[in-house]
Amino acid sequence: MSTYTPQVQGGGFKASVQRVGGYLAAMVMPNIGAFIAWGLITALFIPTGWLPNAKLAGLVGPMITVLLPVLIGYTGGRLVHGQRGAVVGAVATMGLVIGADVPMFLGAMIIGPLTAYLLKLFDGLVENRIRPGFEMLVDNFSAGIIGGAMAIGGVYGIGPVVEWLTKRAGSGVDWLVDKDLLPLTSVLVEPAKVLFLNNAINHGVLGPLGVAEAADKGKSILFMIESNPGPGLGLLLAFMLFGPRALRPSVPAAIIVQFLGGIHEIYFPYVLMKPKLILAMIAGGAAGVGTFMITGAGLVATPAPGSIFAYMAVTPKGGYFVVLLGIAISAAVTFAVASLLLGFGRGEPPADADEAAAEAPTPARQEV
Repeated sequence: MSTYTPQVQGGGFKASVQRVGGYLAAMVMPNIGAFIAWGLITALFIPTGWLPNAKLAGLVGPMITVLLPVLIGYTGGRLVHGQRGAVVGAVATMGLVIGADVPMFLGAMIIGPLTAYLLKLFDGLVENRIRPGFEMLVDNFSAGIIGGAMAIGGVYGIGPVVEWLTKRAGSGVDWLVDKDLLPLTSVLVEPAKVLFLNNAINHGVLGPLGVAEAADKGKSILFMIESNPGPGLGLLLAFMLFGPRALRPSVPAAIIVQFLGGIHEIYFPYVLMKPKLILAMIAGGAAGVGTFMITGAGLVATPAPGSIFAYMAVTPKGGYFVVLLGIAISAAVTFAVASLLLGFGRGEPPADADEAAAEAPTPARQEV
């Protein structure tokens, strides 16, 4: 499917959602460097940043409202129809940019691939039907007409619809925050993550909402709901101490990959192996979100990948303690609940029990 998600096998609803998550990741992940650049510039140069600079802070607005959506539309178009698709995807995305008041990440994920697909259909219709010498003329004008038409459609159609949906979703998040219910999102997010839907959740829903909130308030808690490395760390520590003995040697390397490298997918099989452990993930995730909410923690950009280093890179000035506190509490709660569910290792045989049983001599058959 993509470099960023596992290959999806089979059909059904779950596989379809996983494929959607893979396409979203394939549009966003190649541009993560640009997101990080925007986050670092924001953290450094806005009035409350480490090195306030009004002139350099002027980069923040254009990057989030123009550059990043256009990059996503460009990448989405390229996935569908190569370089020609990338160009028309970028052109169409500009219609969203000038037609909306919020960052158009969701809209770019729609209009970029859609415009490229329309161009691909047109190219298929005229293939082998163009007189020699007119190929470049037809190619350029078809891309210009389709890209321009979709840009106009973005201004008056797709843009306002996506803006309305984004604002309604933002209002829903605000309602959860006002009612102190944001930790309940972990009931949905954590089970979905271990089914490899993390990219669909993070890049398709929470990330765009977080960017809009960060542009308004300077930081957002939404970047931390799915990407928090604490619950995964707590689970792996519980497995290392109390999990099946045959698996314990694999855990230290998994911790390095997950917590330091930010590749959360590595702990998903551990949960799927013992599904009851999803309760530990929910408890740890909710504890982390609750801590972030109470302490007012937030990040200035998506921490991608979700490693502790990425978290520190996009933490605003003065926010390190509360961010680390939330990660530590989520890891501790997950570890405690997972250890309890694993029975603190009491049900595991001694380390050499299986080998001893295998090597024990077979009793000789007695003759009657």
